[in-house]
Parts: sequence; structure tokens; C-alpha cells
Amino acid sequence: MAIEPSIEVNGRTYPAPKSPAVVICLDGCEPAYLDEAIDAGLMPHLKRIRQAGTDRLAHSVIPSFTNPNNLSIATGQPPAVHGICGNYLYDPDTGEEVMMNDIRFLRAPTIFSRFQQAGATVAIVTAKDKLRALLGAELKLEADGTCCFSAERSATTSLDEHGMEKAADWLGMGQPDVYSAELSEFVFAAGVKLLQERKPDLMYLTTTDYIQHKHAPGDPVANRFYEMFDRYLGQLDEMGAAIVTTADHGMKPKHKSDGSPDVIYVQTILDEICGAGNARVILPITDPYVVHHGALGSFATAYLPASADHQDIISNLSALDGMLLVISKADAVKRFQLPDDRIGDIVMISDENIVIGTSEEGHDLAALNEPLRSHGGLTEQVVPFIVNRSIDVPAAPELNNFDAIFYATTAASQ
Repeated sequence: MAIEPSIEVNGRTYPAPKSPAVVICLDGCEPAYLDEAIDAGLMPHLKRIRQAGTDRLAHSVIPSFTNPNNLSIATGQPPAVHGICGNYLYDPDTGEEVMMNDIRFLRAPTIFSRFQQAGATVAIVTAKDKLRALLGAELKLEADGTCCFSAERSATTSLDEHGMEKAADWLGMGQPDVYSAELSEFVFAAGVKLLQERKPDLMYLTTTDYIQHKHAPGDPVANRFYEMFDRYLGQLDEMGAAIVTTADHGMKPKHKSDGSPDVIYVQTILDEICGAGNARVILPITDPYVVHHGALGSFATAYLPASADHQDIISNLSALDGMLLVISKADAVKRFQLPDDRIGDIVMISDENIVIGTSEEGHDLAALNEPLRSHGGLTEQVVPFIVNRSIDVPAAPELNNFDAIFYATTAASQ
């Protein structure tokens, strides 16, 4: 089946690729990680691509967390359109706090599903399984070569559910531990083999930020990670793919000089203002993988009691040391293009080196073996945006990471 010459998705028109279009989302890739590894002579392929291709910085969506940004890349639109505004949300109608990784929360079709309907083959490989269902929504995983699977569950994938039978056996790498650099390496290796064997028209590879949460740019462990990535990037480039490399968010140190996390415990403060339990703070960074961040990030939202003076609370919280921004729901919806029914009455964003928590007893930080590094706010919004071909691409703030598939297919169509 020939691919339609252009595919319209969520109000944007994408050209049909003539060569494979590949988008790589490097989870937590603060631009400095690439600079440091290149300066250390460890990323010769990326250095060459930056010089010969297109090298820009882009903005991620806010909150600068994994799920909102991956789904923005997958739909080409901000959270106001696709509905995924965190890893985690509170439903005030039911009183439940739930993970936002079920396809029932997705309000827009993905570019992947529309491309398949237009005759393209699609391949998606995620590090963690939490993204797989959302990214693979409405895909038909049949014999046309389309697949969507995670490294985390790669030993048990099936043809019917994932488009790949026992992906770990197929790749010959074994299922990696979820808290490891190997989880991301599996994604890159699978991408290379998929390009060799199936030659998908559109491929999306998205990693985990386990290393970035623990190691700063230039740290030997971080440099080894990017050296590993560079080898696979070179292989994908050599096979003729048009590649956009970007990230879902950056990463910043969030700790005091003694290495302990630097936290504003907002639930404790709101309990003092509104009375215990009358306000509810939601931390959208929360997910099942808290070993590397302890559910501490730089973005939070709060539901306030009807009797509360919202402006007074905003003023009080804004005056706290380390609080960068506190705004109303209406202002947050407008400024960050968020769905107004999935955030609280106020939105809080902390400064570069501090995070927001609920209460001191509400976070189990025993597994944080290194000084905390995290994300979620405006200071983690700038991400790399690198195309391995020379094309016309603007810079941030006009350029967003969710423009990645558009520019990958544009490069692949030329």
C-alpha cells in the first residue's frame, strides 16, 4: 500500500517520508550532556551531524515531565489538545488519584496511528512500559511490520499485542533492569535492528532518564551513556534515516550543599493556611519509578477549598524562597496550554535548584543514593533539537520538541 502524499493529524499536515523518518527522545537530556560528551571526544557522530545538519534548541511543554512531552511529540500538539498533563492526576469528581497512562485519558489521535491509516509502517520502542499503551493507541499491530513494545517488558511481548514476539529474544539482549542504562540501550539497539529488518516509514525511540537523575553532565557515567548512544546514532544515520534527536525535558540539581534534597513542602504550608486536609497538593511527576526522584519535581498543582482566598494563597506561596512562579488555573491554562479540567486551582513552579513536595513524611527518600536531580519546571524546558540533515528549522521559543515528527518527515521527504 502506497503512503498518502500528505497526512493531516490534529490540524497539522505532515509530508509522506521517502526514507525512514526517525525521532529519538532522550529522556532528561539537558543540552549540557551532549556538549560535555562531545567536548570529551565521545560523540563523533553527533558532532558531525551538528556541523553538517541542523542544530537548534527547542522548548518542551510544561510541566516538563515524561508523559506530557512524549504525548505532545506523538500528537504534534500541547497538552490542551491531547489531554495528558502529567504522569499522575487527581479526579475531583471521584476523589481518586490515578496514573495518567491509560488510553482513556488521551483526547487526540497520535501521528503514529494516522500514519498507519495512511499506509505507512510504524515502529515504536519505549524504555518503560508506562508509555507504550498511550503511544500505541489505535495502532493495528498486524503483519504490516508495525510494532510498539517496551524494553521493560521485552521478554514477554506478543505479536498480537505488541507486533513483536518476545522482543528480548529477537534482539538477543535479554530484558534489562528498569533501573539501568541498559534499558535505554535496548531501545537504541532495537531501533537499529528494526531499521535493518523492517525499514519502518516512521520510527519513535524514547528512553529513560535513570542516568540523568543520578549523574550530572560531564560525569563519567553520563559520558559513557552518551558515548553508547552515539554508536547507535551513527548506525541509524549510516542506514539513511532522517533523524531528529530531541528530549522530553532537561534536568537540574535539586539539592543543598550537604547533598540532601532541597524541598518546599507545600501540603504542610497549605494545611496551616486552609486547615489540615482541606487543600490537596498533586505532584504530577509521580509514577511507579520513584527510586531516582522520590516523586519530587519542580511543578505541582493544588486544589483549594471553595472558601479559600486564592489570590492571598498565591501571594503567600509566591513569597517563599525558591518558588519561581505561582499562578491561577486560568493563567496556567493560557500560558502553558493545559487542559483546564485536569489541573487544580493553582499551579506552582519552583526554581532551578529546588523541588516541590507534599509533606516531609509523604516522601520516601531512602532510595536516593545520590544528591537529587529532577525536573518539571521552566528551568528544565530547554532541550536539544538536532536533525541529521540540513533543513530550515526555527529556534526556541517558536520551536517546540513536539515539532520533531514534522521536521523528521520533512527531512525524510526531500
